[in-house]
Amino acid sequence: MTETKSFSIGLGDAVFAGIEAGEGLAVVFLHADVADKRMWLGQLGPVAAAGYRAIAYDRRGFGDTSAPDEDFAHLDDLEDLLDALGVHAAILVGCSRGGALAIDFALSNPERTVGLVLVSTAVSGWPEPELPEEVLPMIDALEDAEDRGDREAVNRIEAHAWLDGPLSPSGRVSGPVRELFLAMNGKALAHPFVEADEPEPAADDLEDVAAPVLLVAGSLDFPHVLERHADLAESFGNAFAVVLEGTAHLPSLERPDLFDPLLLEFLSAVAGGPEGADGEPGV
Repeated sequence: MTETKSFSIGLGDAVFAGIEAGEGLAVVFLHADVADKRMWLGQLGPVAAAGYRAIAYDRRGFGDTSAPDEDFAHLDDLEDLLDALGVHAAILVGCSRGGALAIDFALSNPERTVGLVLVSTAVSGWPEPELPEEVLPMIDALEDAEDRGDREAVNRIEAHAWLDGPLSPSGRVSGPVRELFLAMNGKALAHPFVEADEPEPAADDLEDVAAPVLLVAGSLDFPHVLERHADLAESFGNAFAVVLEGTAHLPSLERPDLFDPLLLEFLSAVAGGPEGADGEPGV
């Protein structure tokens, strides 16, 4: 069994919590806004066992990372954290807002980006969606719970929206996966609110991403996420897109048995084996 170890890295007055396993080319996992680094626990072991260095961390406002109320940008944090970890180049795996961060990194650091795996991804600067009428009652209930400061209700509604899927029955996903979602999102909701500096819009520059891209979405996700998924397959210069049936916004968490083989196949194809794309171990 591959050993997973925790790390804590201070950057200025912020302290970032993370976990890593294995050695080799770095594969950096970036969590969704309704989760934290624990959403990738199912992937760290298999990726490390395949010969890579798997890394996941909590962004500011999530999980076990602590930070003062100060101006910051998630992209700066990611760049500084990789420097501190001695990671010169990596494959980035991002879900939702974590995917948007991965795209921002690829545009700002093309020489450090070996490949991207974008799961139910957001995109900086993408137009705001029009939601279907069927999900508006859920949105109204969420806004009401937020106005009342009822974090438990917010957590339950967001579990329905993002874990079950907005048009699926509440509780479709149960057991340990639901418990983990509620624990991760509940911790994020309890964090003091932090507002990052807005990144440069990436939506109009996607053709400038030179690295190969694997796009993954779940068939039960919000319609606008699936529409964006289809659009992005045409926007990147080198992309392969997959929709996993019967999953929602977090397919890697919900069905690792479907997601992990796709991820490992992509890593092997992009990196040319665990030694890394340039044949150097652990770039």
